[in-house]
Amino acid sequence: MITRWSEGVADENMAEDILVELGQIIGRHPWWRARTNLTLSLLDGLGIRPPARVLDAGCGWGTTLSALEARGYRVVGADISRRALETLDRPGRELVEVDLSCPLPQELVPFEAVLLLDVIEHIEDDRGALSRAGSLVKPGGVLIVSVPARPDLFTEFDAIQGHRRRYLPETLSAAFEGTDLTLERLFWWGQWMVPIIRWQRRKKRGIAGESPAETYRRYLKIPPWPGSLALRMAYALERRRAITGKLSTGSSLFVVARRPPDRQSCAESGLGVAAVQ
Repeated sequence: MITRWSEGVADENMAEDILVELGQIIGRHPWWRARTNLTLSLLDGLGIRPPARVLDAGCGWGTTLSALEARGYRVVGADISRRALETLDRPGRELVEVDLSCPLPQELVPFEAVLLLDVIEHIEDDRGALSRAGSLVKPGGVLIVSVPARPDLFTEFDAIQGHRRRYLPETLSAAFEGTDLTLERLFWWGQWMVPIIRWQRRKKRGIAGESPAETYRRYLKIPPWPGSLALRMAYALERRRAITGKLSTGSSLFVVARRPPDRQSCAESGLGVAAVQ
């Protein structure tokens, strides 16, 4: 079932044909699987375990959405693209059409965790999007954000996806100013990918007459076995080092931000105001 919170133009953020046409490729691509596995490990480490209620905002092709459902989370998938949501719609699945550039409906039920995985780089007002997403986090809950990192890696691949920017730690931190969220952790991911991306993207150029989906497909070409296995192993080996903040650079940045616990609830539970200051 698809509910509408607000309506926007998906193509202003990312070509909708990419979302609709490439779902099968994305579902088996090592990068999306690795990002999903990292997110699941992060949630578990934060103590947010099934059947916690989670919003996957910008669920796109549904890779993380499906993995959360398989783990037993009560998950809601949200995206600006109605067409993408229609490809994910099935009985028992809760989906929401929403444009995070627009005000949200009042009195929405908050979530233990909200995920914004590679979303805000598509939005002009990233701070506003973070503030709106943060308002959907219950007191004491978390907002997990991932973004493409390092402006020096920006190429046609970013432009095709509708990326407005790539981030550095300081620019990502600055986007949270005024959001009423407390940054708990910021870490790099994909350090081993940086030299590969530089080499790969120097070689590839747009082809005349090629659609955005075709260009995107070309960039996502998976190497034959055992290359695909090597990619999965590299991501798996790096995951723990990324989450514990031991990487010095990467192709992505992650942030864990928390909404402060409700003071009245803490006082009623005997923790007192001092415990949340």
